[in-house]
Amino acid sequence: MAHEAGFGHAGHLSSVLAGYRGVPLAGYAQMRTEIDPTPAMEEAAAHGPVCLPVIEAAGQPLKFRTWTPGCAMTPGAFGARIPETGDWITPEILIVPLVAFSRAGGRLGYGGGFYDRTLEGLRALRPTLAIGFAYAAQELPDLPLEPTDQPLDLIVTEEGVIEPR
Repeated sequence: MAHEAGFGHAGHLSSVLAGYRGVPLAGYAQMRTEIDPTPAMEEAAAHGPVCLPVIEAAGQPLKFRTWTPGCAMTPGAFGARIPETGDWITPEILIVPLVAFSRAGGRLGYGGGFYDRTLEGLRALRPTLAIGFAYAAQELPDLPLEPTDQPLDLIVTEEGVIEPR
């Protein structure tokens, strides 16, 4: 199942997301060596709204602009591609890119605290699922976490799904 037809490394992510069809989903545009969630996002877009994060300013939470397969993209802050146009939506599931993760649900991101601020705000309004997406090799036994770090609810790799203990 790790390499479902057409999904490459995103096969397990697609399987997880199939249980949440129609729920507003935030993915991300792959940068550099990140694992690519695009195939799972394309499948999810056939069943409900998908969006991408937009950094508006340092110290602020992310905003999310509607994304559709093949939509016009433009460079955003830090070089991440974002949809050129589209409605702003509030996701209930976030696919979170990672530098590293632990089986306990801890994550190291790319700095700036954008996902932590965003998840804290969204979770204050309603249950919000944070799915870390990374290569299995990015797992570490322990991470230097801070009190403001938001935990992951699930971690998905090319090898399978990890439910934090």
